[in-house]
Amino acid sequence: MKILVLGASGATGGHLVEQLLLENQSIKIIVRPSANIPHSWIYDQRINVIKADISAMTSDEAVHHIKDCRAIVSCLGHNMSLKGIYGKPRKLVSDTIKLFCDAIRKGVFDSPMKFILMNTAGYRNKDNNEQISQLQKISMAIIRTVLPPHRDNEYAAEYLRKYIGKDNPKIEWVVVRPDNLTTESPVSAYDTELSPTSTLFKPHKVSRLNVAHFMAKLIQEPELWKKWRGNMPVIFNMNENI
Repeated sequence: MKILVLGASGATGGHLVEQLLLENQSIKIIVRPSANIPHSWIYDQRINVIKADISAMTSDEAVHHIKDCRAIVSCLGHNMSLKGIYGKPRKLVSDTIKLFCDAIRKGVFDSPMKFILMNTAGYRNKDNNEQISQLQKISMAIIRTVLPPHRDNEYAAEYLRKYIGKDNPKIEWVVVRPDNLTTESPVSAYDTELSPTSTLFKPHKVSRLNVAHFMAKLIQEPELWKKWRGNMPVIFNMNENI
C-alpha cells in the first residue's frame, strides 16, 4: 500500500518524500503539471508521479488516486507571492482536505485511512481551550482578515476537528503544527507538545526537515500514531528556549 503526498513539490513536502524513500516506502505524489521535481523521482520505481491540478480534481478522480493508499499527507500551501496569497484558489488547502476526506468515505479500505495535515501553530485547537493574550487575539484577527492563506489553514484544521472528529470509522487524522519554519539540515533533536508554548511575537523555530521526519515517523510507528491520533501536536527544535 502506498503513501499519498500532496504538496510534494514544496519545501517540506520534498523533504517528506525523501524521508519516506529512506525507509523504502512506496509513494504516490500529486503535483501541478508545471511543478519542478527531482529527476530521480521520475525514474524511481517506488514513486508514482501524478501531474494534475488538484483544485480542478473531481471526487471520482480522488477516489481513484487513493484506492491503493494507506495514508495521505498534505503539505499543501500557498505560494508566498502576491498571486499566491490573494489569487485563486483561495481555499486550496481546506477544499483539498474536504475532497480527499469525501473520497475516503466513498472508498472501501481494510482499515481507517491515516490523514496528516501540516498546518501552523497560529491555529488554536479549540478542543484544548488554548489561551492567548488579548493582543495576540487582535493580531490574529487582523492576519486572518488580510492573509487568506492563514484563514485557509484554519478552515482545513477545523474541518478535521469538527466534521471528521476523533471517532470516525474511516479516517484517523493528526494535524502537525510547526511554528517558525527554517531550512536547517540534517535532522536534529526536536520535541512535540499538545499545545503551543510560544507566542506570535516570540515563535519557536523548527526546521522543515524535522517536520518531515516527524510526519514520516507518524505514519510508520504505530505507538507514535496512537499517541497523537485526533490531536494537533506543535513541533519545535530542541535547542529552542521553552
